[in-house]
Amino acid sequence: MDDKQDIATSGTASKNSRPSAVGLSSRSIDFHAAQCQNCLKWRLITTLEEYEEIRSEVEEKPFVCERKYGSSCKDPADIDYDSTRVWVIDKPGIPKTPEGFKRSLVLRRDFSKMDVYYITPAGKKLRTRNEVAAFLNSNPKYSDLPISDFAFQVPKVMDDTIPEDAARKTYASGDGKKKKYDIKRSCFR
Repeated sequence: MDDKQDIATSGTASKNSRPSAVGLSSRSIDFHAAQCQNCLKWRLITTLEEYEEIRSEVEEKPFVCERKYGSSCKDPADIDYDSTRVWVIDKPGIPKTPEGFKRSLVLRRDFSKMDVYYITPAGKKLRTRNEVAAFLNSNPKYSDLPISDFAFQVPKVMDDTIPEDAARKTYASGDGKKKKYDIKRSCFR
């Protein structure tokens, strides 16, 4: 990690509990945390709603330990950033998920990135901004929701926490020969 503060993160399933290809959907977020702007310690965030509120307003209201009830910079970190699990870092300013909807994040099997979906109150999965727009237009009950409340920005999978045995992927080239390439990419913000 660099010296720039990571304001919020979501951790994915423990490396020791890797799902099979069939159980890929179980590779999901198992905790939420935010990093204190002052001491850089990680604090577990109890609820998804609280996490989304922190993430949506962190640029205007940076996270500090005291924002979590009963915590201060003098306390030990709730969790350490390490490679015992895959970490993903959200971008700041992603709006809170509209009430009744669920923002779903699924880690790809090759650990290259996460996919973002929105689940409607009726259980329909929306994969793109166009699908969201069509849903909002065809459902007057939700027509007052701005499409900007549905953000498909994906969290950054932290390369230094990806399991070593997942760092390489085989694919077939146009000439039928199998080639390998490294899926790890350089970090970005």
